[in-house]
Amino acid sequence: MTEAKGHILDVASKFHYLDALLEKQKAAFLKTPMPAANQRIKNLDLLHNALINYKDRLILSISNDFGNRSESETLLAEVIPLLEGIAYNRKRLKKWMRPQKRHVPLTLLPASVSVLYQPLGVVGIVVPWNFPLFLGLSPLIGALSAGNRAIIKTSEFAPQTSAVIKEMLETIFSEEEVAVVEGDVDVSQAFTKLPFDHLLFTGAVPVGRMVMKAAAENLTPVTLELGGKSPAIIHKDFPMSEAAKRLVFGKCFNAGQICVSPDYILCQRDRVNEFADEFSKAVSNSYPTMKTNDDYTSIINDRQHQRLQDYLRDAEEKGARLVTINPAGESFEGSGKMPVTMVLNCTEDMLVVKEEIFGPILPILPYDEVETAIEYVNSRPRPLALYYFDWDKKRADNVLKRTHSGGVCVNDTLSHVGADDIPFGGVGDSGMGHYHGKEGFLTFSKAKGVVRKGKLNVTEYVAPPWGNGMYKLLMQFMWLRFRKKKV
Repeated sequence: MTEAKGHILDVASKFHYLDALLEKQKAAFLKTPMPAANQRIKNLDLLHNALINYKDRLILSISNDFGNRSESETLLAEVIPLLEGIAYNRKRLKKWMRPQKRHVPLTLLPASVSVLYQPLGVVGIVVPWNFPLFLGLSPLIGALSAGNRAIIKTSEFAPQTSAVIKEMLETIFSEEEVAVVEGDVDVSQAFTKLPFDHLLFTGAVPVGRMVMKAAAENLTPVTLELGGKSPAIIHKDFPMSEAAKRLVFGKCFNAGQICVSPDYILCQRDRVNEFADEFSKAVSNSYPTMKTNDDYTSIINDRQHQRLQDYLRDAEEKGARLVTINPAGESFEGSGKMPVTMVLNCTEDMLVVKEEIFGPILPILPYDEVETAIEYVNSRPRPLALYYFDWDKKRADNVLKRTHSGGVCVNDTLSHVGADDIPFGGVGDSGMGHYHGKEGFLTFSKAKGVVRKGKLNVTEYVAPPWGNGMYKLLMQFMWLRFRKKKV
């Protein structure tokens, strides 16, 4: 009883701390509701320098949290994209901040019409464990560029990285500007219930539903970056060895623990075995060993490892053929790593077909015509990414137009996430809203419409009593202008 009471008190104290922190940031925002461009650029520069200063510690902490993760993967997927994002925003920020002139309707003349991009206030950012640096600081770049303050809830499954990020940000920002909150699921739940001016969540679909429900209580606008099952469609004419090499990069990076990782392959029926052979060769070339190979990332924790093993067990029990790619014939017992496993002869009742995989498991589904592959994708929840392999631009454009997904790579995987000049975000079950680059600036800004009039008040000439001469003249002109169109 005492332990339960202590837990309740602890949760209450966490709520109190979070409430106080949010109020502190909101009060500070009210004192400076529209930070100048130079201040925003300074904040970006501070973040840029801090990333460089803490680079080695961040790489080490991420690897420790995973059990092992390649330094190159962390540089390519987390550190470098953040520096690129800062540079992109920094260069264009003043242009984005400039009030935008808009068209003035005839009925409002003489006047000017414009859009003012104003900071929202305090942005909450919920970070997942799979890319604990990039998925925390990439939205922060957008929030700071738009002139906001931010509170970041880091993942309890990446505690070392969380501690380093917290220390790093505390060296350059006050708690009233950017704060980092650590803690377990109780803290996460309390965090999403706070009345932020905007909340960005990255994580699983079921949790995303709960986050949106919690945010709705405060009418807090949300950006949800979820995931789902991102398909890869290989056209029958595409060289299979080339497709395999490009898909190995996307599937094996971070051991498949990526929200945009290729989740399953749609391959022409008579080329399935060819793809399986080429994929096995490509994996073996990239990772001749796995257990002791620093280039191959571990599964983050025992819970996720067990979940993936359960997926494989379920598939095998339901008749699937598992093809394990283990070039050196290693035993993975107790290593925290998993070999890449292809799943053939899949059926719709298997977990690997129904659930997002988020690991080094790759179902291969046959199709007879590309048309049936497109229909298969369209019959399922809209994914965060879609990958299509075909040198024929016309056929590729057809797939782009006929399918919905958060983003697309043609003849590649993952790379669209690193392009700052295009939005990143889901659709339907894979999320809502966008960030990265200009879209991030817009997401974290209020586009305020402004009409400005001068000393001449034309309205008085058409105001009540209605039926005056100017009003009649205006209406005659309007109906002449808006006469019916030929259709």
